[in-house]
Amino acid sequence: MDAKLYVIPASHPSRAAMLMLDLKRITFKRVDLMPVVSKGALRVAGFTGTTVPALKIGGRKVQGSREIARELDRVEPQPPLLPAEPERRTAVESAEAWGDETLQPLARRVLWNALRRDRAPLAGYSEGARLGVPIGLAVKTGQPLVSLSARFNQATDEKVRADLAALPGALQRIDDWIAEGVLGGDQLNAGDLQVGTSLRLLMTLQDLREAIGPRPAGELAMRVDPHYPGDALPILPAAWLEPLRSASNNGR
Repeated sequence: MDAKLYVIPASHPSRAAMLMLDLKRITFKRVDLMPVVSKGALRVAGFTGTTVPALKIGGRKVQGSREIARELDRVEPQPPLLPAEPERRTAVESAEAWGDETLQPLARRVLWNALRRDRAPLAGYSEGARLGVPIGLAVKTGQPLVSLSARFNQATDEKVRADLAALPGALQRIDDWIAEGVLGGDQLNAGDLQVGTSLRLLMTLQDLREAIGPRPAGELAMRVDPHYPGDALPILPAAWLEPLRSASNNGR
């Protein structure tokens, strides 16, 4: 089956789509795009939207990790990304939607805020990517793209501080889903991939790794994507991280 996946390096929904294709054992060609520049490139490639992941498969074009999950279940039913049993499917879809609509933008804002402060880790996040230019050159000239990406994603100090204050509650919600068997079952599902890749992106930030890693949520993230690219040294203000530290201390 002919499949081509358009991604941005280290993009968490892009990683989710790559993992879906791997689980289905569908061979695909990966096309790496630069942030911001990707919007025009996708239009040139024939997609109606401007976001990754974007998949061409069997003559069809599909954008968005949730839409891709359903298309892959259609063309290759096994193993299923969404359960057949109605009640369980509803629960998984609820976790998947929350991961897409709430956790995914939170992770994106936190990352771009951190990279706006220090873009040196960009090279690590680009590991394995083929961008058409040397990675070192992309990093040296990447300040405009970082600034634009932070602006497009509303990665303001105010929003990111609020995101970090909300993160302990988000982690508890994921832990609860794991305890209930909605996430973290024997077979990874679309909810696992949606939530797990966002968590793994957050765990590339050393500021957050210790607060996430030991929890069931962190264990799920490592199971979903143990080789996520990128590693950012501590850079976020200490006051922003206090809610996470307090939550970790209270959990001990």
